[in-house]
Amino acid sequence: MQTAIRLEKPGTFSAVPDTLPDPAPGEARVRIRRIGVCGTDIHAFHGRQPFFEYPRILGHELAAEIVALNGDSSFQVGEMVAVEPYLNDPTSPASQKGKPNCCESLRVLGVHCDGGMRDELNVPINKLHRAAGSSADQLALVEMLGIGRHAVNRSCAAPQDKALILGAGPIGLSVLSFLQLQGPEIAIADLDEARLDFCRTAFGVERPLLITPDSDLVSMVKNSFGGELPDLIFDATGNSQSMHSTIDLIANGGRIVFVGLFQGEVSFHDPTFHRKEISLLSSRNATSSEFGEVIRAMESGAIDTAAWITHRLNLVDIPSRFASMIEDLSLRKAVIHLDD
Repeated sequence: MQTAIRLEKPGTFSAVPDTLPDPAPGEARVRIRRIGVCGTDIHAFHGRQPFFEYPRILGHELAAEIVALNGDSSFQVGEMVAVEPYLNDPTSPASQKGKPNCCESLRVLGVHCDGGMRDELNVPINKLHRAAGSSADQLALVEMLGIGRHAVNRSCAAPQDKALILGAGPIGLSVLSFLQLQGPEIAIADLDEARLDFCRTAFGVERPLLITPDSDLVSMVKNSFGGELPDLIFDATGNSQSMHSTIDLIANGGRIVFVGLFQGEVSFHDPTFHRKEISLLSSRNATSSEFGEVIRAMESGAIDTAAWITHRLNLVDIPSRFASMIEDLSLRKAVIHLDD
């Protein structure tokens, strides 16, 4: 009997027997090898995740091995793949417009339906991404990096921009990874000195900004850009106070991209919004083509994730170790192992 780890309610995981039907036409059966632990999983554990119901098998950052195919495909049994967890309706208006990532009836594995914290999973073949040159660890980070790739694509970042990233957690780092490839001046701000140190050492960031309770963030940001405000801001915090602050931090004519989200409302001073002629964008998930962009960037060496993973645990240890792991202040990125 196979096993799944299910989040029964906030704060409580349990191991449950897991049975799967045979793959339906157009589906593959995959054996899960690695699972990235995401902010979504942590918010769900704490009971703060929007669009979420309990009980739920979490897990949407998935590296997997194909064990069966039901349908014509160029894939082969035994191949390692990254799983795109966004199950969209291809006939929906958004999907028809090339935006399956925000399909009206989108279901995300591990959020709206059961995900990959289990031995095996059935997924549509068209949601598999070949990555023969990538390790299982790398494949488990593809979805997270796709969030950053999509946000940067949404922003239309250009070399002449001055760009600020708020939040140096995994999503902020994924934005940073792809923003650096576009060539703008970049500053990144966070409350945690250790996260900023990682940005210095692993990414060569020259403008790490430590936010303290008495920080004058507007002055701090201006000073980092030679007296000017940034043309482009990515908020990767999912913090309402941070998101609200972006209206004052952005330059006239600038663009703001909300990558993180929270359960609540965002409000701003409308005259300031109009006076500055601000473009405010949300960024949700990623597209299939962006999964390919991420994999190519990793395999070419343009994106190096070797130093990202700080914590590891086995699937069976989630009920006993997950809570303490996510409270560890040294946590940057964790992966769950299901190796034989």
